[in-house]
Amino acid sequence: MNRTIRRLTSHIILLASYITILASCVDTEERPDTPSGNFEALWEIIDHHYCFFDYKQHEYGLDWNAVYNKYKVRVNDQMNELQLFEVMRDMLAELRDGHVNLYTSYDVGRYWTWHEAYPQNYSDTLERRYLGTDYKISGGMRYRILADNIGYIRYPSFQQSVGEGGLDDALSYMALCSGLIIDIRNNGGGDLTAAEKLAGRFVQERTLVSYLQHKTGTGHSDFSDLEARYMEPSSNLRWHKPVCVLTNRSVYSAANDFAVIMHALPQVKLVGDHTGGGSGLPMSSSLPNGWSVRFSACPMYDRDKQHTEFGIAPDVPAALTDEATSQGIDLIIEKARELLTK
Repeated sequence: MNRTIRRLTSHIILLASYITILASCVDTEERPDTPSGNFEALWEIIDHHYCFFDYKQHEYGLDWNAVYNKYKVRVNDQMNELQLFEVMRDMLAELRDGHVNLYTSYDVGRYWTWHEAYPQNYSDTLERRYLGTDYKISGGMRYRILADNIGYIRYPSFQQSVGEGGLDDALSYMALCSGLIIDIRNNGGGDLTAAEKLAGRFVQERTLVSYLQHKTGTGHSDFSDLEARYMEPSSNLRWHKPVCVLTNRSVYSAANDFAVIMHALPQVKLVGDHTGGGSGLPMSSSLPNGWSVRFSACPMYDRDKQHTEFGIAPDVPAALTDEATSQGIDLIIEKARELLTK
């Protein structure tokens, strides 16, 4: 009973934090609906509420005041909205954050270099080869048993959840397997609750998995103390055998968080490429002209209190090659099978 109460309490606190953040819209000084006014409003929103300034200044020298000076000279009140959008989009790209977006009726400003500048390390053709056509489906999850008695789960997006019954059915079906592969490559995130629900099936005892901070003021360093985040074991069927989680650079946001949680568990190894990151919980605000901006507002850390905004490294690196791919071999899946059969 105490375990259940602790689990529900921690979920309520974390979910309340997410709901507050996702539903929030920050207040800023009222600006005129002119190109200059919208530029100033956008810069100020980010300046007061973005959560990674100190970290990114350390990592690559980000200076938000210098960014202001760089882009302010490109703004004048005679420019059209397409020109203004281009300036604002480019300014936000200086943050190097896939959770930062500028939304208009005709385009979305985004930063995707976090995965576009790296090898994909995933092939949908190979996925079809390994899954075949007789795989089972539950919600957003597809699964089967491979020839060497290794269970294989493909979960391409946490936007589609799987019910507790579906997870029970999948784990029961693979109960006699010697190990399990969870393939989240190209999973760009979605519902954090879906990620936590799946991760809970591999937690055997209350486990510290990460930390969270909240903004407490408008200064770049104004944050609460680190708040520990624990995962409780699922009260449903759980998996006790070895697990390999397959990752690549397109693992982002809630999927990155799933990798962080699983990395904290002793029977789990991450196999593949570095994840893409995206550890800032998002908030949104509006500009005078009606455009909206989304940005990272609360940072999350791993269990060692290290940033995961730029992703986490695998325990066992592996990569696809053109030669192996042409032969129908996914070297990341094969590396996981090798580890699990040992």
